[in-house]
Amino acid sequence: MKYHPGPDDLPLNFSDAVRQALAAGRPVVALESTIITHGMPFPENVATARAVEETVRENGATPATIAIIEGRVRIGLEDATLDWLGRAKDVLKLSRADLAFAIAGGKNGSTTVAATMICARLAGIDVFATGGIGGVHRGFETSSDVSADLTEFARTDVAVVCAGAKALLDLPRTLEYLETEGVPVIGYGTDLFPAFWSRSSGLPAPLRHDTPQAIAKMIRMRRLLGLSGGVVVANPVLERDEIPSEEIAAHIAQAVAEAETARITGKAVTPFLLGRLLELTQGRSLATNIALVHNNAVLAAQLAAALRQDAPQPQPRSEPMQLVH
Repeated sequence: MKYHPGPDDLPLNFSDAVRQALAAGRPVVALESTIITHGMPFPENVATARAVEETVRENGATPATIAIIEGRVRIGLEDATLDWLGRAKDVLKLSRADLAFAIAGGKNGSTTVAATMICARLAGIDVFATGGIGGVHRGFETSSDVSADLTEFARTDVAVVCAGAKALLDLPRTLEYLETEGVPVIGYGTDLFPAFWSRSSGLPAPLRHDTPQAIAKMIRMRRLLGLSGGVVVANPVLERDEIPSEEIAAHIAQAVAEAETARITGKAVTPFLLGRLLELTQGRSLATNIALVHNNAVLAAQLAAALRQDAPQPQPRSEPMQLVH
């Protein structure tokens, strides 16, 4: 007989705020932690994480920043823990492949898009707000480099609100991969797929919805039909915050050429490119990144609320679930 673990077997620790919100059936939005450990230096990383959490609260939902600390999946971080994580060294950057390794080994790790989706689903959280998703990398013909984010969308039932994928990726192949995996990609209020720093990649968005309620209705229908996997909600950065596609394309071309000249390969390529874009745009790429995360947090909170509107309310259990906090 195959063993199926119950809730008490999972190494989940809920913050008080998240535990209470889930128990009451109130909307909760998952947030990743790599922006804290690998995205920015201290104290900007902690300040940004707290500001995004506040944006979620201001729009009617409870934020649940997710990280692995001493082998426990932390669903929601208290202030002291968030501050510690922002200063911590040698924190693993976790995806599907090494999530169990970190938990079993009692290690500390931040969660990427894929790992955040997995942990959110275990915690019963439907919606996740991030900056941009991973995708098919340029030079796929020789590297076969595809982000684990894309396969996670086909496996894990979480709606991910993002600003599309970074323009330094192969966006046509990224959309084709998602289509092959049967992942709905919804342009929010747009017919064009956004490209992270820019409102448009020039590529058509496969689907379009203009309200959180319409997206929630579609997600509920997917569940009724028994369709597994998540949904990509591509939310363009606000016009006032974007870097026009022509401008960012020129900077990307220069950064890619420099990486090739320096013979930078593998996992070192993306951090190098992002670092050069920060320099070439004189900090605008980071400012746009922060702005679009806030914009996504607003929509994610609205979507989480829309999903809860018609959801059945939690029923009392004969024996209360024991959650460590």
